[in-house]
Amino acid sequence: MAMSTDKLPKNKFDEMLAQALKGHSEPLPSDFTNRMLRQISQIQQQRILAWVILQQRLALAACIVFGGVAIVAATIFPDITAAVFRSIAMSVTQQGEALTDRIPQAIRAFSSEWQSYMIFGGALGFAVYSFVELFLKDGLRIA
Repeated sequence: MAMSTDKLPKNKFDEMLAQALKGHSEPLPSDFTNRMLRQISQIQQQRILAWVILQQRLALAACIVFGGVAIVAATIFPDITAAVFRSIAMSVTQQGEALTDRIPQAIRAFSSEWQSYMIFGGALGFAVYSFVELFLKDGLRIA
């Protein structure tokens, strides 16, 4: 039977396995379970590694395509490209100036309401921690 175990309901797979083992007359080696679990673990690791490799290849392809588009745009439309970069630089500069004007106000607000900001920071930290744990729940740890 060439049906994938991923597509079978769990109880159906257990039934098929039990029926197959009933007809099996040879004794199983003592390390059979460990070997099967090791193979399952290796297959899962290979799937995860394949997914990571795919993500990295897509990111590299996006960087290459974006770089190529930028080079072509700078070559074909140099005036438009220069104007776009100039407007981006001007926008960043204006935002920086606005930020430096707001720093004293932020310090005064923080000094009067620091307890509230600490609670907010703790809640935000917990939310980020929970978000990271959600995506790392498969046992993937970055050491």
